[in-house]
Amino acid sequence: MSEQTAPAALQRTPLYEEHLALGARMVPFAGFEMPVQYAGIIDEHKAVRERAGIFDICHMAEFRVFGFDAFDALQHIVTNDLNKIEELGSALYTPMCAPDGGILDDLIVYHTGDLEYLIIANASNREADAAWIAKHLPETVEFNDESDRTALIAIQGPEAIRIVTELMGEEPPARFHLAEARLDEQVPVLVARTGYTGEDGVEILCHSNHAVAVWRLLLSYPEVMPCGLGARDTLRLEMGYALYGNDIDREHDPLSAGLGWTVALAKGDFVGRDKLVRIKSDGLKTKLVGLTVADGAPRHGYPVLHDGAQVGTVASGSFSPTLSYGIATAYVPVELASPGTALSVEIRRKTSAAEVVKPPFVTGTSLSPK
Repeated sequence: MSEQTAPAALQRTPLYEEHLALGARMVPFAGFEMPVQYAGIIDEHKAVRERAGIFDICHMAEFRVFGFDAFDALQHIVTNDLNKIEELGSALYTPMCAPDGGILDDLIVYHTGDLEYLIIANASNREADAAWIAKHLPETVEFNDESDRTALIAIQGPEAIRIVTELMGEEPPARFHLAEARLDEQVPVLVARTGYTGEDGVEILCHSNHAVAVWRLLLSYPEVMPCGLGARDTLRLEMGYALYGNDIDREHDPLSAGLGWTVALAKGDFVGRDKLVRIKSDGLKTKLVGLTVADGAPRHGYPVLHDGAQVGTVASGSFSPTLSYGIATAYVPVELASPGTALSVEIRRKTSAAEVVKPPFVTGTSLSPK
């Protein structure tokens, strides 16, 4: 009789009891018990598009890199160019690749000090990312995993900046910048003007001991609705934002994933550069595209067909609360990747017509160009 290993206990964020008090439906996600919805995914989704919603994203990983050689070391690890964030307080989005070009994770890197960078990474990749980054740092650079003592709360929507401005006493920093602040003149935080919904808003970093205070301050505004993972997923998919594990992963490179704008081949050597140069030179074989789907809700793993033959699978898919029809992403052969190409998706043994489109699926948000 073989000995069986008990499954690891799920972790809880500092806001766990707050979620229960609000009647959230909790589900396992990235090793945590997380709220998938409160009032309902569609109501929460619309609240963010029309007013403001808040999200517990305390499960995300936070790393601090510090030292005289921090810039050079990180520049070698990520695909984007850290020269873009030479200004203190600025940030950029970047993949981190393996030597074969596969995406290990997608990160946001903030320039937080003269010799210091803050990295936000996906919760599911925390341990692997920490080991990979630390492995590639010289002894002159210090690495700290601050995830356990850091809380992260997002407020997003057309009303978000007005609300945060009231709490800060001044307007939050510019898009993809962060600044120190005190909310309600009491709670010390870092306010980053970033997000994952396509709406304007901020992500607030604070010590985990202050998470409940920040959450309650934001919820004290009647126009703010607590939102779960379900709405977060439909909101980001409507914008075509990549989700690690679905749209991007170890098996795909950033060029095929439509993230070529984050790959700075001209900056010099970095991990994965040689392979990405070859991929670009040889030409893409597959490409991640957006799909609008006529009937039904496409889901991850559903077959994508062309003339009856399978040519790919759905990476991310959902019913769009804003558009009232199905949307999806999928890797398809590059010759089928042009907008307007007719495909189909197999949904529960039925075939639904689909068309290739260029994301974002939804425009006219509070972040859309005016």
